[in-house]
Amino acid sequence: MSLDLNQWFPGDVSFFAGRSREAQPMFERPPSLKFTHPLPYGAICHDDGVQFVVVSRSAQAMRVLTYDRVDGREPSEVIDFDPSLNRWGDIWSIFVPGMGPGQLYHFQADGPHAPEQGHRFDPTARLIDPYATALAGNFLPSDDGIVRPPKCVVVDNEFDWQGDRHLRRDLSETIIYELHVRGFTKAKSSGVRHPGTYLGLMDKIPYLQSLGVTAVELMPVHEFPVLDCLGQKPARPNYWGYDPIAFFSPHRGYAAGSEPGCQVREFKEMVRALHQAGIEVILDVVFNHTAEGNHEGPVFAFKGLENRVYYMLNPDGTYKNYSGCGNTLNGNHPIVRELIFHCLRHWVHNYHVDGFRFDLASILSRDRQGHLVPNPPVVESISEDPLLADTKIIAEAWDAAGAYQVGTFGQLRWAEWNGRYRDDVRRFWRGDPHLTGAMATRLAGSSDLYQPGGRRPYHSINFITSHDGFTLNDLVSYNEKHNEANGEDNRDGDNNNFSYNYGVEGPTRRQAVERVRVRQIKNLMATLLLSQGAPMLWAGDECRRTQRGNNNAYCQDNAISWFDWQLTKRHEGLRRFCRELIAFRRAELTIRQTNFLSGQPQRPGGLPDVSWYGPDGRPVDWDRDAPSLACLLAAAPRVEKATRPNHHVLTLCHAGTEPRRFALPPLARRIAWRTFIDTAADPPHDVFPDLDGPKPPDNGELLLGPRSLACFVAPDVW
Repeated sequence: MSLDLNQWFPGDVSFFAGRSREAQPMFERPPSLKFTHPLPYGAICHDDGVQFVVVSRSAQAMRVLTYDRVDGREPSEVIDFDPSLNRWGDIWSIFVPGMGPGQLYHFQADGPHAPEQGHRFDPTARLIDPYATALAGNFLPSDDGIVRPPKCVVVDNEFDWQGDRHLRRDLSETIIYELHVRGFTKAKSSGVRHPGTYLGLMDKIPYLQSLGVTAVELMPVHEFPVLDCLGQKPARPNYWGYDPIAFFSPHRGYAAGSEPGCQVREFKEMVRALHQAGIEVILDVVFNHTAEGNHEGPVFAFKGLENRVYYMLNPDGTYKNYSGCGNTLNGNHPIVRELIFHCLRHWVHNYHVDGFRFDLASILSRDRQGHLVPNPPVVESISEDPLLADTKIIAEAWDAAGAYQVGTFGQLRWAEWNGRYRDDVRRFWRGDPHLTGAMATRLAGSSDLYQPGGRRPYHSINFITSHDGFTLNDLVSYNEKHNEANGEDNRDGDNNNFSYNYGVEGPTRRQAVERVRVRQIKNLMATLLLSQGAPMLWAGDECRRTQRGNNNAYCQDNAISWFDWQLTKRHEGLRRFCRELIAFRRAELTIRQTNFLSGQPQRPGGLPDVSWYGPDGRPVDWDRDAPSLACLLAAAPRVEKATRPNHHVLTLCHAGTEPRRFALPPLARRIAWRTFIDTAADPPHDVFPDLDGPKPPDNGELLLGPRSLACFVAPDVW
């Protein structure tokens, strides 16, 4: 592939510091290597040097600082941009011959320091390149007031992808497994060769395959600080990674190697291996704030290049804070919008990632003054971007300043974390009153939220738990959060967990309590995987991973957060239950339909696509407050080349604390049902993977135990 410089600066390319276009060699990449997508800014490799390109409107001078060592405190060379030769509008660009991959560098900019006007230039500050594709090292200790951030690394993105392409699995067929790269394998019990790394995750791909999940959603892998800006280990480490400093760079702390930039290769190896296993990769991206903090925070990146462009500011020059983290990225400014687009394209094209989950995405719905607006440019453009057309885009449709847009975020392509699903399902199974109607709506795909806007059931990302809150085990083991280890007097974390401990706070040896907890875990898991929509599980919920009641483990880089792999054997019965539910979901179109259910037959003379009943077998009385519900789904029409018939699915949910007798509705009595799930039974009789469980009694009446779910299936014989 030849490098076309006109893609950045059409016409005149004299910015090559006196070198003509003809002097730049053309080159071809070996055919076995997948070509890369060159960024328009940052450090761009050529055969005989590196082009450094950075944007700043208000800078009066610009420099590149280069280093020979990762731990170097002072630059080995300072290269000044000549404004008369190396500035094109607001773009500073200089070619430095003789440099190549592995070169370490910072930018440095002079300009006005007038915070009340939004300017925070510091001529001594070493600045991370906003387009840096890798960082090396940490913040270095400082005794002179100068912040020395990690070095940027010049990277050559060549990689042998071995023909890898995006998997392009339909969202309706997707089962997401959210995990933390480090925490997933850091515990000694993981047994991997490189614990806590991208390569360590690769070693656990067989486990992910055994579960049957189709996608991993990785908590932030964009670069974030390990040490504070003075090179000290903070009292509360940033374990989760929701504190970005370089959006284009994979986190160096998850690399097994030590050479600068090795994280780029290792991340690609991980993606390639996951794709070979049929598993997509979704990144949790944080385009809502950065680690530079508020007006008291350090200057080491965006603040020192064009503070009032990259951040939303108040009239006095302080920072608007819709993120809860001190500052807010100015996502709908054209320059920041361009950075976000280039970043997403970079991860899709150069790393082959399959989608993104946007943290606090409602911030992207705010204009440059912070007002929520309809059809915000950045949100609409992401959904329409042609290079992102095959990717999944998922919004966390709220922010820390009160915006809550679940059901109304973005355009038709946007899926959403459905917080309403999480809360309604938790409350129903806890036994809260007046939740029967809400439970039915969530089981059926949340049409109240997504149908009015023309979206589909799969735009609802259904989840019970996530990184943010209790694990599934802790949800049924604690009445209150227990975040004392976070050092904030248990003030942090959400107080509204809709959890219940069933008699004892935390771990217990009382078998009666344990039986209820296990049953509730299975009830919640079965509900999630039998609901219309796209389910997401939180890593370890299939084997009762606990965070000891901590519902905000953002700073717990220890056994509180790490996946204890001994649990997979200790709770093999629960893992089997989860595994077989996933397998059924993947095979059964009836529970993952692409259109909303209507209550009407999908073919002449057929059953209605969905029917709702009370325990007496009659159509449900929605005005009656009862903790019991029956849902009958007619088998979805068979698709061409289907290898087996779809099934009718009858699900009985009983959240009451006493046994309840259910009568099969008349419409269902002529169907030859077999038990698929019975959460009240002990393994292996709680799930029948061959769909050959016991038949219902001949009289059509079933006794469900307290707090239990039963699911029956029958092949469509029409």
